[in-house]
Amino acid sequence: MDMKKRIILELRNRDPAEVAEMVVDNSRSLSGEVEGLSDKFVELEVLSMINVGLNSLAKLPSLPKLRKLELSENYLSGSFETLSEKCPNLIYLNLSSNKIKELSNVEALQNLKSLQSLDLLNCEITSLEDYRDSVFELLPQVTYLDGFDQEENEAPDSEADDEDEDGEDGAGPTADYDDEDDEDDDEDGEEGGEVGLSVGGKRATQQDEDDEDDEDDYGEEEEEEDERADVQGQKRKRDADDDGEDDEDEDD
Repeated sequence: MDMKKRIILELRNRDPAEVAEMVVDNSRSLSGEVEGLSDKFVELEVLSMINVGLNSLAKLPSLPKLRKLELSENYLSGSFETLSEKCPNLIYLNLSSNKIKELSNVEALQNLKSLQSLDLLNCEITSLEDYRDSVFELLPQVTYLDGFDQEENEAPDSEADDEDEDGEDGAGPTADYDDEDDEDDDEDGEEGGEVGLSVGGKRATQQDEDDEDDEDDYGEEEEEEDERADVQGQKRKRDADDDGEDDEDEDD
């Protein structure tokens, strides 16, 4: 997709004056120049044109609020005077993987008074003797070159710091909540155990009572059977006595 169409797509029917960030990486400039951007992007703060085939910045429009510009993996070799004219408030500039060979190619960046971070990685200039010291001397306003300052301290990553802080903030309350949940679980478990014993005890007591009732019923049944046996025995005895008396009467 060519750069003009990509910019129209990225706008999503918005007014260019309302856009603060524009990314057109891996689109294609048909002329080797900046295409599709105009002076209407007055609020633009971040512009990324990585690997779009640029060999010149002559047609870069005026972007007074631009603070971050990504231009890596293009064919730029110099003529950076346009940047100080069109983007005077630039803070971060990435020119890595371009055709920059000599210190003279970046000398024009001296006029970017607000420039703090400059990337020239994978450019031929990095093979020069005392490359880092020479660039820091040429551009005293620059604090970080290729991600490190003069003392080899790495440039802070503000986005990563924010993520770490969010993670720490989020971890604290989460850990507290977990502890409280564990305590609640322990309390519930203890209460559940007591209830279980109580219920179990009640069931055991009820079972004992039922067993006693069964024994009482069984005992009563045995007594009734004994009584019936006695009655039957007495009846048989009376019958036997009656039979004996009848025999005596017949003998007489």
